Amino acid sequence: MIASEAEARMFCAARCDAAAMARLDEFIPMLAEENARQNLVSAASLDMVWTRHIADSLQLLDHCPANPGLWLDLGSGAGFPGLAIALARPNQPMALVESRKRRIEWLQRVCDHFGLHKCTILGARLENVESREAGVITARAFAPLGKLLDLSARFSTRSTAWLLPKGRSAAIELAEQPQRIRAMFHVEQSATDAEAAILIGQGKVAAR
Repeated sequence: MIASEAEARMFCAARCDAAAMARLDEFIPMLAEENARQNLVSAASLDMVWTRHIADSLQLLDHCPANPGLWLDLGSGAGFPGLAIALARPNQPMALVESRKRRIEWLQRVCDHFGLHKCTILGARLENVESREAGVITARAFAPLGKLLDLSARFSTRSTAWLLPKGRSAAIELAEQPQRIRAMFHVEQSATDAEAAILIGQGKVAAR
C-alpha cells in the first residue's frame, strides 16, 4: 500500500519512462493553476496529488491487457484516470468522454500542450457519443455500476477490459448486480487507499 507522496511517485516512475515522468511533473502545476479557476479536484487532494490522482490512475495499467486498442474513459472531468494514462502512455489510443464545457476545454488544452495526438476529447454526454468498440473502459466517480454498465454496454466486446475504480462501494455495488455481471467482475484492492477498491472485469455487457 502506498504510504507517502514519495512512494506514490516511485510507483509511477516504475510504470513510466523518463519522458512520461517529465510530462506528469509538468502537468501537476498546470492542474493546480486550473483548479484555482474551476473546481477540478478538491483543493486538499492537491497536497497528495501523486497518491490521490496520478498513482491512483496509473495503477490501472497493472490490470490492462497488452495492446488493447481504444481506451475509453468515461466522465474524464479533471483527467483521471484517462488523461493521466495518456500522459504516461502517449501512444495508447485514448478517448476521453466529458460533457462539461470548461472541463472539455481543459482536457483539450492539456492534450494540445503535450502533443497527445492519440488522445481524443469526446465533448458530449455519453448517450450522444457514437458507438465504437473499446478495448478498455474506465470510469472514476462517473455513475453507480448498474447505470454505468447500461450506458456503456454498446462500446463493449467479448475482449473489453473493464477497469472501474469504485472507492469504498465496490463490493456493495457489485453485489447488487445480476449473477452474469457478478461473474464477470472481481474486486481488487486499490494500491492508494486501504478502504478503496477497483472492479475489474472482461467481456461484453448486454444493455438492459
